[in-house]
Amino acid sequence: MRAERRAAPKPARCPLGGPADVPGGGGVHMTGIMLVDDHAVVREGYRRLLQAEPGLQVLAEHGDAESAQATLERQAAGLLAAPIEVAVLDLGLPGRGGLALARRIAQRWPAVRVLVFSMHDHPATVAQALAAGAAGYITKTSAPQLLVEAVRRVAAGEQGVLSPDVAQHASAPSAQPPHMRLSPREYDVLQGLLAGATLEAIGQRLCISPKTVSNLQTQIRAKLGVATAMELLHYAREHGLVGGRSGAASLDRTTQTGGA
Repeated sequence: MRAERRAAPKPARCPLGGPADVPGGGGVHMTGIMLVDDHAVVREGYRRLLQAEPGLQVLAEHGDAESAQATLERQAAGLLAAPIEVAVLDLGLPGRGGLALARRIAQRWPAVRVLVFSMHDHPATVAQALAAGAAGYITKTSAPQLLVEAVRRVAAGEQGVLSPDVAQHASAPSAQPPHMRLSPREYDVLQGLLAGATLEAIGQRLCISPKTVSNLQTQIRAKLGVATAMELLHYAREHGLVGGRSGAASLDRTTQTGGA
């Protein structure tokens, strides 16, 4: 008598984004990562670093804020096979910039945790990134394994994950200077002014009107206690926000285009 052949049981289906939906997941949860950096060579380097780590997977790479936002829009529409949980981004992005992208992600896609990976370590820049919604800030001079650890900690829900060089400045006992109390939007405008951008150019980059930029400039000067472009330059130099003759030339150009 021939034994009855039984059909092999079908594997249980996991919900979208579960281990079964992640290539190479092997039943282990994989943390989906998006890299946003306009330097392709740098991006390639830390993509290889993160991909080599168990439980981490780079799902998307972009060189600007707009394309990164488009990917998150696709995720919100359910068009990605696995979810992006951590966005590792540089601040010096073309177009809207990394600070604006961090704020946008925090507002529209709060489930995506932001980890800033930047060459800048100035306390004011770090403070603005954290105020914009970033969960952590790691400098590019940090050891490679520190980036891996920071990604894991941010993905686990930790807030205020900082590399040692940044944490040292953040914990230094000193009175908070006025520019540290600027809103993220005001700080964006301040950076544009110090770079010599016109009110129109700043407005275009931040998607606001030149009139709004002008109003924000007035608020910035009031908060910093300065009245003119040259006083703003002096303040910026005194606090290490700009240096050299280029700063004076930049603010002179802003003044000539309505920034005084």
